Amino acid sequence: MTTSSGFSPWSRLRRAALIGMMLAGLPFAPACRPHPSASAPLQVVFFTDVHARTEWDTPQALAKAARAITAEHADLVICGGDMITDGFNATPAQAAPRWDAYHAMHAAIRPPPVCAIGNHDLVGAEPADGSPPAADPRAEFRTRLGLDQIYRSFDFRGFHFILLDPFEVTGGDEPYRGFVGPEQMRWLHADLARTPRDVPILLVSHMPRLTVVYQLAQGLATPVPANRGILNNREVLAAFANHRLLAVLQGHLHVEELIRWRGTTFITGGAVCGQWWRGPWQGTPEGYGVLLLHPDRVEWEYHPYGWQARRPAGR
Repeated sequence: MTTSSGFSPWSRLRRAALIGMMLAGLPFAPACRPHPSASAPLQVVFFTDVHARTEWDTPQALAKAARAITAEHADLVICGGDMITDGFNATPAQAAPRWDAYHAMHAAIRPPPVCAIGNHDLVGAEPADGSPPAADPRAEFRTRLGLDQIYRSFDFRGFHFILLDPFEVTGGDEPYRGFVGPEQMRWLHADLARTPRDVPILLVSHMPRLTVVYQLAQGLATPVPANRGILNNREVLAAFANHRLLAVLQGHLHVEELIRWRGTTFITGGAVCGQWWRGPWQGTPEGYGVLLLHPDRVEWEYHPYGWQARRPAGR
């Protein structure tokens, strides 16, 4: 298979060795930032919206997806969030089997994935059974992934990666919204101040910063709901004004989408679960994406992994 941009993941020479080490779920990189080589693009697998659960043979689907992802022999694997399903409305005890199902997939993927947080990964924010809300809905995510901080950054093979936490729990009819708060914005500005301006940057965030899905599906004048995109997206993107924001990797909408705007490629990465384990959603089947990162451009291809939905009708 060859993309419209001409690369073939199956025909390329594979790397002789995995570059870097994994430490606390992040690739280890030296303090210096060597410029990426124009002749050897960095291959990244980006998967998102797993919605791990135990029903409907879902663990078999996760194992199949893990085998397909590992078979890409990527230099780096990134998960865009929503690793489990319905954590927001579950207690930690109710969410535990779903975390176990996800971790079986996670452990089978090589290299180990670097993970951003999704709204379903906020455990116990509003338990549906009336249990008291969790004091910190992000605690389970940090514990399960072995993280001290959810928003973070790292350098790898001449690229700078930033993972953000784009959620504000609000309660009520709209229990959360997409918003990057002041504390995280201060951290982002400080991180960018330490990053040379010529280093290509990839921003990873579960909630989209730019999408036309609603306009295409429901009409040009349709606004993006507050729980489907980042409300202060312009503020976030403005922080990169003097830097090379090469790409933004996002999820949440379960569709494959690619937009290029002012030199940045925005990719919505489909979903491992498709239509929440009911099959394809809006024309996007269950799958993940493969990127080739060059210093000045991004190549992208979406790979279905061949799962046939087994969720009963009406469920």
